Amino acid sequence: MQSIQLLYSQLSGSRRIVVTMHQKPDPDAMGSSLALARFLKNLGNYVTVVSPTNWPEFLDWMPGVDEVIDFESNMDFGSNAILTADWIFCLDFNVLYRVKKLMPLLQECSAVRILIDHHESPHTSSFHYGVNIINKSSTSELVYDMILDAGYRSLIDSDTAACLYAGVMSDTGSFRFPATTSSVHIMVADLMATGFQHTTVHQNIFDNYFENRLRFIGHLLSHRLQVFYEYNAALIYVTRSDLLKFDIQTGDTEGIVNYPLSIRGIQVAALLIDREEERRWSFRSKDVFDCNRFARTHFEGGGHHNAAGGRSILSIEQNITLFKTVLPLFLQS
Repeated sequence: MQSIQLLYSQLSGSRRIVVTMHQKPDPDAMGSSLALARFLKNLGNYVTVVSPTNWPEFLDWMPGVDEVIDFESNMDFGSNAILTADWIFCLDFNVLYRVKKLMPLLQECSAVRILIDHHESPHTSSFHYGVNIINKSSTSELVYDMILDAGYRSLIDSDTAACLYAGVMSDTGSFRFPATTSSVHIMVADLMATGFQHTTVHQNIFDNYFENRLRFIGHLLSHRLQVFYEYNAALIYVTRSDLLKFDIQTGDTEGIVNYPLSIRGIQVAALLIDREEERRWSFRSKDVFDCNRFARTHFEGGGHHNAAGGRSILSIEQNITLFKTVLPLFLQS
């Protein structure tokens, strides 16, 4: 994978470009994608944003989201966009299986694939150009850096700034995670100078749910929370019946994994969700616990040091047993 800087002189033009992201996109994936798409359009390119799946309703406020293609709902249009693209920007994922049904198309197409991502252990052979910096707060910060480095700061308008702010704000846990470096605050100050309303962004993302989600969280904390004080760890599990009972939709489980970290002494939090096709894990930690290595070693996943995900075809009961078994062994190692 060659440096993305080699493409800076070619950003302005009339290329057919697709911007895509990981499945079930979060604010960073969608925000960075929409910001990059808006930037590339302003340089004269023909840009299509393709999401592998649907996305949470709390992202529907983002400028440009109404033009995003949900691949699972519009495969013909999405396939044509990918197969006829000159460039494909791949944002907020570093292995192709993270794009679900888009993976065969990305492998088949003749387009130049360009990675912009901050997760550990990228599969660099899948991309022609790119940037992967794991100590960056978010993919949104990397997109911001690219725009500045390429000499186009003047193209960051208030809509672009709002999308980038949403991404970096979300991935830093509202600026409380260790990835919130001085460069993040400098970036935010610069974005706010464009005049977007940061309070509105927060409200759109965090105060934009239905009543059923609040009752769902109450149910989980009352009946699905297990705390292991001897390991400074906690687990929340979600059954299929829980999802159906509370009519849980895409995005409704966002952030729930962080709740146990508010318990005094808890250093590791895990969320296990029973999806139809597989069981999905989310891991969060404070300080030294390596979520990325834990997820890669035991749950077919990966991510960052303090935030990672995983998956398993085992039952939810088997996953809980596995977690209880491997956690003390991992801590000892």
